[in-house]
Amino acid sequence: MSLKEQITEDMKAAMRAKDSERLGTIRLLTAAMKQKEVDERIELDDAAVIAVIDKMVKQRKDSITAFEQGGRADLAAKEAAELTVLQAYLPARLSAEEVAAEVKAIVAEIGAKGPGDMGKVMGAVKAKLAGKADMGQVSAAVKAALAG
Repeated sequence: MSLKEQITEDMKAAMRAKDSERLGTIRLLTAAMKQKEVDERIELDDAAVIAVIDKMVKQRKDSITAFEQGGRADLAAKEAAELTVLQAYLPARLSAEEVAAEVKAIVAEIGAKGPGDMGKVMGAVKAKLAGKADMGQVSAAVKAALAG
């Protein structure tokens, strides 16, 4: 079963269970997926669905930070609940050590010498680690690998 089909089945289950918070989050996700399909006139595969989920997770994390700074704990809690639902659809993330090891291997493979090669390395790393690691963490690992 593809990830897209799994999300649809989970939406049906949330409807049957009358779980309005989970249902609302899944509907937001399906709307974002549908929007991407319409905009780009494509059928989303699992990798593209993971990219959509990744983007939504990043938005939720940013919103939580903003709401906490603004003293809106109620809205931060709502975003945190949505974040939990969305993260259930992401594959297991790599640890910081695994990310660093992957980055070092890619740097050696490409033959990158310094910070000027960051774009080239990031392109290769994004292709290999998309959906498996937080890109902020990956970027820091690439900077560290190219600096030292």
